[in-house]
Order: sequence, then C-alpha cells, then structure tokens
Amino acid sequence: MRTYKFRLYPTKKQEETLFKHFDLCRFIYNQLLAELSNNNTEKHIFHYITVLKKKQPELKQVYSKTLQNEAKKLFSNFKKLISMKKKGIKVGKLRFKGQERFKTIHYNQSGFKLINQNTRYNILHLSKIGDIKILQHREIEGKIKSIIIKRKTDSWEAHIVTDSKYQLKKGNNIIGIDLGVTSFLTDNNGNKISNPLYYKQSLEKLKLLQQNLSKKKRGSNNRYKTKIQITKLHEYIVQQRNDFLHKITTKLIKENKFMGVEKLDIRNMKISFYNSRNINDSSWGKFLSMLDNKAESAGCQVVKVNPVNTTKECNKCGNIQNMPIWQRQYNCQRCGMSMDRDTNSAKVILNRALEQGTVETNNSLSVKQEALTSRVVHKLI
Repeated sequence: MRTYKFRLYPTKKQEETLFKHFDLCRFIYNQLLAELSNNNTEKHIFHYITVLKKKQPELKQVYSKTLQNEAKKLFSNFKKLISMKKKGIKVGKLRFKGQERFKTIHYNQSGFKLINQNTRYNILHLSKIGDIKILQHREIEGKIKSIIIKRKTDSWEAHIVTDSKYQLKKGNNIIGIDLGVTSFLTDNNGNKISNPLYYKQSLEKLKLLQQNLSKKKRGSNNRYKTKIQITKLHEYIVQQRNDFLHKITTKLIKENKFMGVEKLDIRNMKISFYNSRNINDSSWGKFLSMLDNKAESAGCQVVKVNPVNTTKECNKCGNIQNMPIWQRQYNCQRCGMSMDRDTNSAKVILNRALEQGTVETNNSLSVKQEALTSRVVHKLI
C-alpha cells in the first residue's frame, strides 16, 4: 500500500460538518469501548452500532462505513495492547478518547470520489459531507482503497491509500551505519551526517510558550490561543524531523544494496544513558523503520547486528578495549590502528553484518567471504 498526503480546504459550513462527524465518531468509539469492557465479542460490538443508531438518530448523519471503522480501530488497538503485554511491556488499559486525542476518521472502500478538474484545486467528494477542495500536488498511482481525513491544529489533510507499491532503485555499494547523537549517522567510509536535533532548536521558544501558558487563566481564550501555538510548534518539529528522515533514508537506498545497522534497544537506552531527550529527538526507531520499508520495496538488504562492544572493538584485529565517551579517537593497543571512533564502529557493524548476510560480487569470493578472510589475516598478523 502507498499513502499520499494532500491538504484540504473546506468551507466554514463543511468544517462545521467535519467537526460534528468527528464528535459523533468519537462518541461511537467511546461507547464501543465501554461495551467492550463487559467482555463482549467482536460480533456483538459491530451489532451494537445499530443499537446506538436507534438510540441516537443523529448518528445516521455519518456515513455507515465510517462508523464501522471505529469498531475496527478499537479492536486493532486492543490487539496491539495484548501483543505489548505478551512482550513484557507494562501498559495500562485502553482509554476513552477526548476531543484533543481524536484526530482521524476513515472512509474505507466507498463513500468517496476524487474529481479531477485540471485546475490548482481538485474536488474530493465525501459521503454525507460534500465536495471539498483538495490541493493535489502530484498524480496518484494505483487504485484508491481508502481515505483517511486527519484534523490538524489549524488545517485538514486527506491521506489517500492506494494499492500501488512504493518503488525505489537500489544502488551498488555496501555500508555499515553507526547511529549517534552528535553525528546522526556515520558510515564505514568516514562520511558523517550531523544531527539537526529539531526539538532542541525549538526548545527555548517552547519554554517561553509553556511559561506563557502557565500564566493564563484556565478556560480563557488567551489560554486556548497559547495552547494552539504550542501544538502548532510541536507539529512543525515533527514535520521537520520526518522530512529529514525521509531524505536520508531515500538517499541511502539509492546509493546502496547492502547495509549493516545496529539492533538498538532504544527503550532501555533512554533509561540508562541519562540523555533521553536527545535520543528521542534523534528518532532512531523511526529512521530504522523507514529504512526497512524502503529497503523492502527496492530489494535492498538491511542486516541488524548485535550492538554490544561495537564501540570498543577494533575493526582490524578484533581487540576489545575500554572507550570512554569523551575519547573520540580509537587507538588500538594491539595492532596500532588509529581511527575516528564512530567510523571504527561503522566498520565493525559492517563486518558483523557481512558475517550474517551474503552479498554476491563480480569476484569469485562473495563480500562475506572476503570480509572473513581479511579478518583472519589481520588476526594472524
């Protein structure tokens, strides 16, 4: 599946209708969640929607499949909760949705139509809402399967899901990647990409807004306006970060056919390294997820290796020595190799990745065999 994001420009009347539909869908979700707490089956929950429609006739103003998708969303959240508990992650119960936590409604399979007008704005027809202007800045490939309407702080978006595949062409290089905070990414060739840390850049502005919010009277219009400013700033930070990650991952896929990365336990790192803000700001988890998805579409191989001692190990002879965080140069005490510590880590990651995966080359030996042979020679020396 491939998703396209487009900006919507509803009229004031359409915006009022959208808000009403969101409130009714939120009402359905909360009512179904309350009914689910009585240990009812999935079949009963879907039937309960018709019962609610009889009790609340205004629910008929919303397209029927949109209401049914709230039941699907509820069970999807419930299954994720169970899977997290099985993995040993401490989680609570499903929560009722407040107005600020309910931001999407779904049109699945039907109830929508995209009308091309060959002008700057096309038309998106939504059942029970009407024709809304949509800024379609690029062509849509494949058949439209569903549309998600998303409410942002001061705008609306349509996420159009199609059956087309996101296809990238892979490159011919092989690299090892070391992720960090100061340098977001360092490869085995010594190339570094600095970490923008967008949250840190906006931290002072965010502090001022939070201080301003604390001085406002609860329930006042000025407090509401300040909350909107804070929300918009957070959305802007997320957009900056996503743009950065998309560009980096696309560039890596187009240049390489084999990549070695660390299998990081980011959750524990945030607890133990006393640097959780910058680790969160770096978004390593989202980066690795994007890299996996794009690599799969391009037929590129991403191998995740054990991160233990990648900083302490020499990439030439395999010697392990202590490396304090302040020591930025790796000087091997056994073979005398001297190298930037992040570049050395990237080389170690690549060596481990090549031991797990195989990349065929034009030579008689595979890359894996060449790497193993090289390691053995250095150890003998």
